[in-house]
Amino acid sequence: MRKLLLSFVVITLVCLCTTAQTVRLSASGSGKQFDGIGAVNGGGATSVLLKDYPEPQRSQILDLVYKPQFGASVSTLLVEIPGDGNSTQGSMPSHAHYRGDANFHRGYMWWVMQEAKRRNPALSLDATSWSAPEWVGSFWSDDMVDYYIAWLQGLRRAHGLELDALGCHNEKGWNADFAKHLRKALNERGFPEVKLHGFGNWGDSKMDFLKRMQEDAELRDALDAVCAHTFSEIQLTPEQRQMAEGMGKPIWNSEDHVYLPGFDCLISIVKCFNQNYIVSGATKVVNWYDIGATYPLEPYSKEPPMLLAQEPWSGHYDIREALWGYAHYGQFTRVGWRYVDDGCRNLADGGSMVTMRDPQTGDYSIIAETKGAKKEQTLKVKVDKSLSKANLCVWYSDAQQQFVRLKDIHPKGGSFMLTLKPDAVYSLSTTTGQQKGTFDDVPPSKPFPIPYEDNFEQYEKPVQWGYLPHYLADLIGCFELVERPDSKAQSLADTGVRCIRQTVGSHTLSWAPEWHHYTIVGDAGWEDYEVSADVYLNPGDEAGVMGRLCDVGSGYGIWAKGYYMKLDGQGKATLILTRGKRDQKELIGDKEQQALILARKDVEIGGEYTLDEADISGVAPCQWHNLKLRFEGDLITGYVDGKQAVQATSGHYGKGMAGLIAPLIGRSVSTPYFDNLSIKPLGRTKPQGNPSLPLIKPLY
Repeated sequence: MRKLLLSFVVITLVCLCTTAQTVRLSASGSGKQFDGIGAVNGGGATSVLLKDYPEPQRSQILDLVYKPQFGASVSTLLVEIPGDGNSTQGSMPSHAHYRGDANFHRGYMWWVMQEAKRRNPALSLDATSWSAPEWVGSFWSDDMVDYYIAWLQGLRRAHGLELDALGCHNEKGWNADFAKHLRKALNERGFPEVKLHGFGNWGDSKMDFLKRMQEDAELRDALDAVCAHTFSEIQLTPEQRQMAEGMGKPIWNSEDHVYLPGFDCLISIVKCFNQNYIVSGATKVVNWYDIGATYPLEPYSKEPPMLLAQEPWSGHYDIREALWGYAHYGQFTRVGWRYVDDGCRNLADGGSMVTMRDPQTGDYSIIAETKGAKKEQTLKVKVDKSLSKANLCVWYSDAQQQFVRLKDIHPKGGSFMLTLKPDAVYSLSTTTGQQKGTFDDVPPSKPFPIPYEDNFEQYEKPVQWGYLPHYLADLIGCFELVERPDSKAQSLADTGVRCIRQTVGSHTLSWAPEWHHYTIVGDAGWEDYEVSADVYLNPGDEAGVMGRLCDVGSGYGIWAKGYYMKLDGQGKATLILTRGKRDQKELIGDKEQQALILARKDVEIGGEYTLDEADISGVAPCQWHNLKLRFEGDLITGYVDGKQAVQATSGHYGKGMAGLIAPLIGRSVSTPYFDNLSIKPLGRTKPQGNPSLPLIKPLY
């Protein structure tokens, strides 16, 4: 019996040895330079509410994303160069609304880069444009070249930051002449070290420009790296990879997507990073996007960001499991390390692994994931003497626990064994200092306070706030702190003169189809309430207040669903139901048909419908008037200067957020002023929270 048992043990050991996958690691092997992993900040106003967080929560959120070896510890950041237009979750203000304009403190993107770089001076900064102001003419114009150069100059002179890389455009095709002109301008105007990458497209044709690069030496010299999007969905073909590598060009993934919940997002992020190199040869990968600081009503507000920061009024935020997927890479690698190709592979029984080494110290890290694996699998890792002989820390994640430290591995004779469980992530490294950063003082979640008001006088120095008021989230255009048009003050530094204005006076070269210029605020659960604001109309303008906004579009297009009342300079007040994107098949114009459509709550065909209208005497341009929209059950009433103007009964939308709107009038864009925003609860909506703002630290 003992002999039989001994034979069984021997056979088992032999089987283990023969089934183990052997990995040999050496500093002398092939492998490209690692250019970083990270995330996009932008592609929409993704951090619009982050700027309004109180301390210490605002700093905690930034630490969890950007501080080295604490949370996500990203090594590269790609930001949107704001262009006033919709770029998924809204718009961010341009540094140049019009030709000759130059304001390098407008908006919050400068602040995001400052804070990220302050936490990690080694962070690689990258940028590109989604939208652009109309005055540049086209995305591929020399005016757009000047637009980019001006932004870089502002980044340097006003904020002391240098950009490491610049993309030609986001998902707007490709243009060889533009890349050549932009490269020449960078070289001649003080930015020769900025790496230019192109062209940031997606779909089956995203790498079609490679053939042109092979034929065009000037284009080949202009682009320091080739890039595209979503290699996790459409990988590079072997021929495309060979073309890029044959020209000596790094391959970058300038936007990938992992839109998944929970742990599935974490492990899929690691798989995405691994596969980007193993299959497509990509040495830099950024995912869209980092911090979900938008209203929950907005598209992609919960997935895919690594952290949710949607309540600046309470200070509450939530860490998603996704953040620790980044940490499995970010805390174990550095830009400038090199891949070890013999340690980069798909695993025999499911999953993948990537190995990188520090060319200076010989330290190395292994990042492995086993998504979808059906059984455990064992790796036998043999380490060449050219690499570090130190023990390896081991960090682990599965569906039950994320980013926990296991027992260290002590190699013997230059080798060690590692058994990988299915559906798990492992990071091994001879480096030290990793930690699972956390904070114990995260405040509890609270609803948006109501009643709520803002007379815009609290922003003593609007430049310190990027000229943006708290809690307003612009979907299109820019609702910016300005001097009141009837003020006698000499500048915004004077007190008692501020209001906001929609300052984008033309259609933009928007990344996506546009609608009216509007901004939102509040709670999507509000039912009965009134929203009011004073409006000042320039000649030809219209302005309005919005309510019960329950949808702001899918991201590619931001047509709202809800109600608004607008006023024009001739005194016409109009109450409108908006049903989102207009469908070409809808029947409009016939009031009886409209009435039938409006009665059917199950049909969402889009369009805008006039519910009531009236002519108000005494209204003219260049005057202040108060607009108020009241919701009580299905009864909707609009007031102008305190007097009832319009009224209708509509049960389409029973709850939603509030907003301000500067409607389009044909090709004209309204640029009205707004002041004294006020929202008060009625009926089923009860007062909630403290209406006073928490102490918020200025951005600049």
